Amino acid sequence: MINVGVTGASGRMGRLIIDNILRFDELKLTSAFDLMNIGKDVGEVAQMGTLGVPISGVDDMESVLKESKTQVLIDFTIADATAVNAPKAASAGVSLVIGTTGLSPEQKKAIEDSIISNNVAGIISPNYSIGVNVFFKILAEASKYLGDMDIEIIEAHHMHKKDAPSGTALGAAKVISEALGGKEFVYGREGFAPRGKEIGIHAVRGGDIVGDHTVLFAGDGERIEIKHQAHSRQAFAGGAVKAAAWIGNAKPGLYTMQDILGL
Repeated sequence: MINVGVTGASGRMGRLIIDNILRFDELKLTSAFDLMNIGKDVGEVAQMGTLGVPISGVDDMESVLKESKTQVLIDFTIADATAVNAPKAASAGVSLVIGTTGLSPEQKKAIEDSIISNNVAGIISPNYSIGVNVFFKILAEASKYLGDMDIEIIEAHHMHKKDAPSGTALGAAKVISEALGGKEFVYGREGFAPRGKEIGIHAVRGGDIVGDHTVLFAGDGERIEIKHQAHSRQAFAGGAVKAAAWIGNAKPGLYTMQDILGL
C-alpha cells in the first residue's frame, strides 16, 4: 500500500484524483492540501463521505507529509503554486507526480533539481492520458517519414484554461522536433511573411472542450492528420493515479510517462 497526498484537493481535478485513489487497491489517501476548506474532512468536501483525512494548508505541508507518512504527492494546480510546493514535498522525502502545466523552464528545472537533490522519484508530464502518450509515440514515428511536409499543431480547450499553448501541444512539438533533429516553433500566424520549415502551434479556447490535439502533416496534393480527443478529465486523473502507484515503487530519479507505460 502506497500512501498518497493530493494538492488542490477541493478543486475539480483534485476531487477526481481522490475518487480514483479510493478505487485503486494499491493506494491509500493520507493527506490533502488546499487554500480553502482547511480543517474540513476532504471526503465531506468532495461529497464522498467521511474519509478521516483533513484538508491542510500548504504552509504546513512538510510537517503534514511527514506525520501522515505520505510517500507520493500528486500536484495538478497552477505553476506558481507547484513551483513552491513541489520542492517542499521533495525536501520532506516525498516523491512527486506533477501534472501542472504552464511551468516556466526555470520553474521546471528548480523542481527537477529538488527531486534529484532530495533523492526521491518524480515525474513532470504535460499529460497523463495513456492515449496521449501513445499519440506522442506515433508522432515520433510518423515524423521520420513525413518530416519534409509542413507541420501544424492545433489544440483546443475550454474557456477557463489559462496557459496557451497547452503543455500537450508543446510536448507534441518537442517530440516532432527531436525526431527531425531540431525545428523552431511559431505560435499562431499573422502578417505577410512566407511559411518556413518551422512547426506552427495554434491555440483555441472556448466552451467546455476538455482537450483536442491535432497534428497536421501537409504536403503537395495530400495531408495526414493525427488526432487525440479527451472526452473527460478521467483520462488525466486515471493516468496520474497509475503514475503515482508506479512512482511509489520506483528508485530515486526523474521519469516520464514513456517509462511508466513501457514505451
